Amino acid sequence: MSEQESTTESVLRIQTAKPELPIDTPMRRWIMQWGTAVVGGVTAVGDLAMFTWQMFVWMFTRMPRRDTVLVNFYQVGVLSLPVVALTGSFIGMVLAVQSYYQFHTIGLETHLGVVINTSLVRELGPVLAATMLAGRVGGAMAAVLGTMRVTEQIDALTTMGADPIHYLVVPRFMACLLLIPALTIVADFMGIVGGYFYSVIILGIDRAAYLHHSREGVVAFDLFNGIFKSIFFGGVIAIISCYRGFNCQPGAEGVGKAATEAFVYSFVMILAIDLFLNIVLDWVYFSFYPEGTSLF
Repeated sequence: MSEQESTTESVLRIQTAKPELPIDTPMRRWIMQWGTAVVGGVTAVGDLAMFTWQMFVWMFTRMPRRDTVLVNFYQVGVLSLPVVALTGSFIGMVLAVQSYYQFHTIGLETHLGVVINTSLVRELGPVLAATMLAGRVGGAMAAVLGTMRVTEQIDALTTMGADPIHYLVVPRFMACLLLIPALTIVADFMGIVGGYFYSVIILGIDRAAYLHHSREGVVAFDLFNGIFKSIFFGGVIAIISCYRGFNCQPGAEGVGKAATEAFVYSFVMILAIDLFLNIVLDWVYFSFYPEGTSLF
């Protein structure tokens, strides 16, 4: 065999040889799983950031139609009033039940209103109201937009020349951003009324002393704290719910999964934002008032 034929045969053998597959080991599978999860997470965060950016661009360049905004205001605000008011009332009464016996043991039951009202306006009112709205409003948004995605209505809007983010997302975001703080005030008010009713009417605590200590223990900054946090809660609920609806998987199972994920992710983000804002707001407050008291 000549040298040229030998070289040709070697080249053909190399070209037709099957590549050796890497050994499938548990470590390799573990690395691949974590790599896939990291890449998917980074991609999802980038996609959500682009989705949010497009929404803000549309909101500040061209406002949606008035009738579209009012419909969403009604669905987010008016229809949520009963569940928010009921939730706030029971929160106040539960706080009264849980705190009374400890305060009664040390003879400070007249200070019960301070604990109830401060806990409501600073923490429980905004967080629990936002949680209820994440389940009711956020899940509904994800389900509606997911159904529109599955039935190709969103694609039809794009074909007709209407931007779906401007038409579907911006009104919902505005409704959540503006009305969830108002609903938080309703939850705080009903919680204070519920706590007062159970403490004074049922437990028999002196009315004048209860109101006096409640008024002294709660300052305006406490109310501002809760309302300020609820603005961020409303924005997060709207963005996550609309994003999950827009990226819904095909079929009825995909719509249900989108609604569930919208609530779960919104709830986790509410808690994370609540922690961060509490740290920031407490730092700001104690920077101006180191002793912890102020007229504001």
